[in-house]
Amino acid sequence: MSTFDLPQGWAETTLGALGRWSSGGTPSRGNSAFYGGKIPWVKTGELQDGVIKATEENITEEALGASAAKVFPERTLLVAMYGATIGKVGILGTRAATNQACAALVAEGLTTDLIPFVFYYLRSRRDDLRAAGQGGAQPNISQALLKEFPCRLPPLNEQRRIVAKLEALLARSLRAKEALDAIPALLERFRQSVLAAAFRGDLTKDWRAANPDVEPASKLLERIRSERRRRWELAELERMRAKGKVPRDDGWKERYEAAVPATETTGLLPAGWAWATVDELGEETVYGTSAKTNDDSGGVPVLRMGNLQDGKLDLAELKYLPKDHSEFPGLLLKPGDVLFNRTNSPELVGKTAVYCGEPRLASFASYLLRVRVIHHSPLLLSHFINGPAGREWVASVVSQQVGQANVNGTKLRALVVPVPPRDEQRAILSRIDEALARANRVMDVAREQARRLQSLDRALLAKAFQGELVPQDPTDEPASVLLQRIRAKRDKPADDEPGPRTKRRRETKVA
Repeated sequence: MSTFDLPQGWAETTLGALGRWSSGGTPSRGNSAFYGGKIPWVKTGELQDGVIKATEENITEEALGASAAKVFPERTLLVAMYGATIGKVGILGTRAATNQACAALVAEGLTTDLIPFVFYYLRSRRDDLRAAGQGGAQPNISQALLKEFPCRLPPLNEQRRIVAKLEALLARSLRAKEALDAIPALLERFRQSVLAAAFRGDLTKDWRAANPDVEPASKLLERIRSERRRRWELAELERMRAKGKVPRDDGWKERYEAAVPATETTGLLPAGWAWATVDELGEETVYGTSAKTNDDSGGVPVLRMGNLQDGKLDLAELKYLPKDHSEFPGLLLKPGDVLFNRTNSPELVGKTAVYCGEPRLASFASYLLRVRVIHHSPLLLSHFINGPAGREWVASVVSQQVGQANVNGTKLRALVVPVPPRDEQRAILSRIDEALARANRVMDVAREQARRLQSLDRALLAKAFQGELVPQDPTDEPASVLLQRIRAKRDKPADDEPGPRTKRRRETKVA
């Protein structure tokens, strides 16, 4: 919109014409006497498009005298000038000082009445401010740029109507946003309740009633134990033959270590279910590679802890090892391998996902453990570890090491899990998938509504500053008159200091 398109009574001006701009300073961090006082001190991270009533830090009177920090009055408008927060705004809800990264439109005289309108105006122009701050090593805008930044100013009464309308509409938008923001936590509670019900047997209670004659899990465990030993023997024979050794009898089979059985259980199970350790269910539990990876996508992708997200594999960011890496093929993944994040932050350690064959060739890093289960659903094991019982177990066995939480392979092998009959496992997985798919659909809708809400807020602000949000009143005093009064007040000399004209007259008289 050009100057000729300005609504009636509006004026095209600059932010600098609206009043006095200033900024603050940072007292020396090396002097403890400067901090912990009674003067609120605002940093740019505290500018969150709202009223600032409290600050993270306070400074002392001594700090004011030893730095560029100064106290600004309540209702002063602050604008972030540096870094990632460029263009963020806030209004002081109390007298406060700021650091040097906050520009301040000082609330004094007629300017005070403009502050609410300018606050919303700058929110609507944030992208333009950020664009103006690009190009340097650290994005920033200066006070000079702010003062020259254009501003479309309505009559003061119209400003008040615009602000009142925006506050009402944006308050409704905020309530909707808060409701949408609560949805992820609600859905996570729903997911956890589904997983809890699955491993109590509640999810398939009706299925068991309709299928009373299925093979019990005890029979499944017998086959798993037999197959576990068979695979060990095949692998041991292959290792001996690779070394040129041919066994003369079956004595070597005595080296087989049977899995540690479940001895401690955590509750009653439905009829036909059984308890087992991860060690009993798995052929092996192996640590990943600690070799240095690279960005050469011609190699083998190495899955890392960041690739395990919400019970699934996220392949967005991958690192690689050469195809002829010495630990291959031993550390290549097979479809159905369970990956367990053994080291991470306390809230993320233990997250688990299943490799389902994508990418076709893949390995895994040392912060992950691979569990290769036998005749048991790997997805069901992953769901159990990611569910409430699994998270509770992780919390009970985790160890802390220099800010990182760890659950080693020995502890993972000893984890006791409920084992449903094989047929019921399929029914459980089907119902888990159905429930989680519903949750995902709700989450998709919530994300779309959040995007629409952002667009609506931008549209409201755009309409407001095009003069289309509230009706005009032809009796309103034009903005040009308001600007003249602000300019006259700003140019008026103080009582104890001669103004420019007075000084010129005195200089002329002396001449």
